[in-house]
Amino acid sequence: MSAPRSRRIGDFEVIAVGDGILNSGLGSLIGIAPAEVESLAGISLKTVLPLQVTSFVVRHDGKLALIDAGSGNSMGPTLGKLPDNLRAAGIAPEHIDHVLLTHIHPDHSNGLVDADGNAVFPRAEVIVSDADAKFWLESDPDTEQNDFRQRNMRAARRAFAPYGERVRRITGGEVLPGLSAYPQPGHTLGHTGWLVSSRGCSLLVWGDIVHVGKVQFARPEASVSFDLDPEQAHKSRARVFDWVATDRIEVAGAHLDLPSFGTVRRQGTGYAFDPAA
Repeated sequence: MSAPRSRRIGDFEVIAVGDGILNSGLGSLIGIAPAEVESLAGISLKTVLPLQVTSFVVRHDGKLALIDAGSGNSMGPTLGKLPDNLRAAGIAPEHIDHVLLTHIHPDHSNGLVDADGNAVFPRAEVIVSDADAKFWLESDPDTEQNDFRQRNMRAARRAFAPYGERVRRITGGEVLPGLSAYPQPGHTLGHTGWLVSSRGCSLLVWGDIVHVGKVQFARPEASVSFDLDPEQAHKSRARVFDWVATDRIEVAGAHLDLPSFGTVRRQGTGYAFDPAA
């Protein structure tokens, strides 16, 4: 593993730590013509597209918060590397105080537990959107017609089980000092961005606002087929792009190309992403 990428946000340090590579493709993009998807991405719809899966450690005042927990052993050998990569960065999973989830999807929450169903972060409080918890943890999988959602509901129950009363449900606003939850619904009902703010500096860890940057920055209306509400996901993406571009807020994303940090600017009728140097 290469040295961890990090940013200083006022009194906070934010460190990007990889969980591995998700081998995906362009076929999941909707709301845009396939020919335009290929033109913007520069590859065929049939080409395997490797997506980064990245979590973020926020270090402040002797405390460690982890934004997203990776996939554990649930998504094959190219993923599930977060615990080892945390240790390589000098961060023991046992020392994580809080796990802040952007949403409950396999590559973000299944890594809460190991192969035996034990808590990977044994002393951590897990903080998650109430809307996501209600949908993924309380709905009956047997009444859900979508296979992906059925599997994810069952996996989510397993992932959350050992945390018990250490799960805190939130709706928005400041949750920890300098860390605020911003609802960004659409990808899931409770999809949440986490804003780190200190001494006039800000960084938004935005979860899955973007999956395929080469397409979705230029065309924010391009959603993905596994968005729970693709139109709402488009609205959230457009709103977030406008916000961070206007206010020059740094961003970090689970599926952004390395180094996973950067800024967004307007370009033509869409936007462009400038990776951090």
